[in-house]
This record gives sequence, structure tokens and C-alpha cells, in this order.
Amino acid sequence: MDMHTVVVGTSGVTASDVLAVARGGARVELSEEAVAALAAAREIVEALAAKPDPVYGVSTGFGALATRHISPELRAQLQRNIVRSHAAGMGPAVEREVVRALMFLRLKTVCSGRTGVRPEVAQTMADLLNAQITPVVHEYGSLGCSGDLAPLSHCALALMGEGDAEGPDGVVRPAAELLAAHGIQPVELREKEGLALLNGTDGMLGMLVMALADLETLYRSADVTAALSLEGLLGTDKVLAPELHAIRPHPGQAASAANMLAVLKGSGLTGHHQDDAPRVQDAYSVRCAPQVAGAGRDTMTHARLVADRELAAAVDNPVVLPDGRVESNGNFHGAPVAYVLDFLAIAAADLGSIAERRTDRLLDKNRSHGLPPFLADDAGVDSGLMIAQYTQAALVSELKRLAVPASADSIPSSAMQEDHVSMGWSAARKLRTAVDNLTRVIAIELYAATRAVELREGLTPAPASQAVIEAVREAGVQGPGPDRFLAPDLAAADAFVRDGRLLAAVEKVTGPLQ
Repeated sequence: MDMHTVVVGTSGVTASDVLAVARGGARVELSEEAVAALAAAREIVEALAAKPDPVYGVSTGFGALATRHISPELRAQLQRNIVRSHAAGMGPAVEREVVRALMFLRLKTVCSGRTGVRPEVAQTMADLLNAQITPVVHEYGSLGCSGDLAPLSHCALALMGEGDAEGPDGVVRPAAELLAAHGIQPVELREKEGLALLNGTDGMLGMLVMALADLETLYRSADVTAALSLEGLLGTDKVLAPELHAIRPHPGQAASAANMLAVLKGSGLTGHHQDDAPRVQDAYSVRCAPQVAGAGRDTMTHARLVADRELAAAVDNPVVLPDGRVESNGNFHGAPVAYVLDFLAIAAADLGSIAERRTDRLLDKNRSHGLPPFLADDAGVDSGLMIAQYTQAALVSELKRLAVPASADSIPSSAMQEDHVSMGWSAARKLRTAVDNLTRVIAIELYAATRAVELREGLTPAPASQAVIEAVREAGVQGPGPDRFLAPDLAAADAFVRDGRLLAAVEKVTGPLQ
């Protein structure tokens, strides 16, 4: 586990910071600047709390109950109550990395000095992360407006020493026990603090950052498997020439074409499309691979821009402004993040779809240009990879369902006060599933394409392709031969793509892909 330290200041964090804390277990520290900003904003909140005039979130109720002025003796109870009542999630617990990202990003906003939270509350948030205490957050409960309310409330509940959390050993226990075991004092929330801990887009943003990191690997991996399929189908690499892509100047398209060309350098399998069964052009799934993968890459570029802006943001309501005003706003609305989460799910579905079409083409003797049916050893006695393609098709069909946008939906809540919501949390949850399934789809194309290349006897694949074949065989993915139990091979291929060994094998030959 990587235990380097991430310092949180007042100006936001980076995607690499999020990944380090969420996935790498990095320690978190507050900068001196952040502690000073926290203290200064808290003075403003306490001054407003002392005045007789009601201020939303400081001395009033919340949402549709904001018209009630709360007397000073009830305000601590009000802050406890909002956390307890909003911790209303249901369903299975979400992944540990998601909760750590959620907590860290909430801390990022708190440290901006725009929320009015005391420094000691922020320090306790960091202490929980550093102790590897992970509150139990449930799948359902966020509408993505007023932020990820229920998920963040479950995290705030743990800060209070209530609810359940997972310890560093992975065992779920009462949060009070875990805090005591690590010498962490539960926080006693004061004016505005309960609201400030649960009013943000942190869950959906954390999942966006992690999905982008995974998709960056998957898009490069898909370029590799597309190149292998092109070789297996004896296609032409002339369509990948940079001068062709320069006249339609989409950056992602050019990058994907360059990657495929790098993988195919020195191939003895390309350019045979005019041999025994002449064809003028390869099928779209082969010829248009850079255009489809490139469009997804450019969608990622836009999503990364949105994520970077959100990582620099302070999302809360109300906020403490530099001039001392405390103002209500709608910055907690998740629409900017929700849209790009949905865009990425659409791109993932299309990338999976084109990969499946290439796989199917490799298995069909009428379209594979000389390969045996289903890449079987003795077709008829052996079924080859017939059902591997069924599995891939089922995954692609699921990807298409997951591409239906969540952000096009809205359902009113809070007695019509919150009458338009983003559904960004839902968009993020389904994107995580889509990324997971896309990995499997690419793994199955890898399995089929490597077998197809090996079945082209007498022709020499590109050095990069040969390196992939050797590495994937060493990883336990078997090559051509009689039928065998396929599930272990597919699982090994999935792991080979998922943990980056596919790219590592290629890049030893090609250098870094784009």
C-alpha cells in the first residue's frame, strides 16, 4: 500500500490526489493555510449565529423546513439530527475506494474555508482516513442534488461516533468502537457543521475520477486488441496512416490510429486483403476502430475538464464568501458531473459494441478470411470460442442498457423544494458497472484475436503482437487446441487487461502508447 502523504490546502485537489487516497491509502494532512482559512470562516459563522436574524443553515431548519428559526440551545441538536435523519441509505454497501474518495473530497471542500466548519472537525475527517476507517455507505439514497446527501450523511455519522464502519482489517464494527480503538474523539457538531458535511457532489465526483483513470487504460488496451483483430483478419493497416487522420482532426482519433499503427509495425499479417478472397475495404468494425475509440477519447477529455473544475470547487450551501457574507446558492446541483458520467457510459457501450463485432467476425468462417469456424480445433467436435462470444454479446447488451442516461431523469423531493435533481450518483454507479463490463469485453476480444493470429500459420505477427501473445500465455490464457473449460481462461484474460499487463507487454516493444 502506498502511504505517501497528500496535503490538502484551500484551492482544491488533483485527480492523482484522489486516486492516491482512495486507492493507494495515502495519508492526508491539512496545510497551515487551510487551518487558518477554516478558523477565519468559523469566526464569521459564529458571529452570525450570535445575531437574532435567522441565517439559513446556521440558525434555521433545512430544505422545505428552512422557515423555522432555531433557538441557540437547540442548534447542536439540529446539526446532529440532520446527520442522523439524512443517513437513510439502503441496499448493499458501496466499495471502500468510493467511500474514501467521498470522504476526501468532502474534506477538500471543507478546507477551502468556504463552509464555516471548525478546524478540529476537518482534522477528525483526516484522522478517519488515516486510520483506514471507512463508514458504511449504501447503494441507494442520493438523488444527486443538494449533493450526495445520504452517502455523505453516513460518513458524517461516523465522525459523530455513530453508525457502522469498516476497520483497516475489513471487518464492519460500530463506528464508536473503531474511533476509540484509534484514539479519535467523536465530533460534537455546532452551527452549520452538519449541513456542511453532507451538501456536495463528492460521491459522484470521486467515481468520475476513478472511472476516467480506468478508461484511460481501457482505451489504450482496446487499441491493442483492435490491432490484433486486424492482424487476425489479414486486414490492411493503410487506413491508419497519419495523413488520413490529419484531414479529420479529432485528437482522439489520431491517437488511436497511431497506437494501432505502433502495435502493427513490422507485421507480416497485414496487407493480405487482396490475396485469396480480394476485398476492397475491411469491415467498419476494423476500418473505423480509430474513429469510434477516438470519439470516446475526446469525450474523456471533456469529462476530465469537468472533473478538474469540480476538483477545484467548493460545493456547499450556504457558503462563506471572502467578504464575510454567508449566501445560499445552488452549486450543489450535480448536473455538470452527471452529464459527463452519462456521456462516458455511452462511449463505453460503443467501444464494447465495436469490439464484439470484431470478435464475431473472427469466429465466422464466412467473414474471417480463412480461419476455422469459431477458431475451433476440430469444428463440429469442438465448439471453440462460440460461447465466449455469447458472453461478450451479453456484456455488450448490458453496456447498452447502462448507456441509458440517468441525468435525463429527475424526480421531485423535499415537498417540492428540491423539484429538479441530477441523478448524478445513479449515473456514477452505472458507469462503474459499465467500466467493469467493458474490461471483460476487451478481454474476450484479446482472447479471440491472439488465438486467430496464432492460427495464421506461416505468417509472422508484429513484434508487439508476439509480445502480447507470449505474455498472455504466461498469464495462464491458453492458445489454440481442443475444447477445454473456458471460464478460467476468460478470467485470466480479464485479469491480464485489468491490471495493466496487456499494456506493459505492448509498451516494452512500442514505447508508451498515447
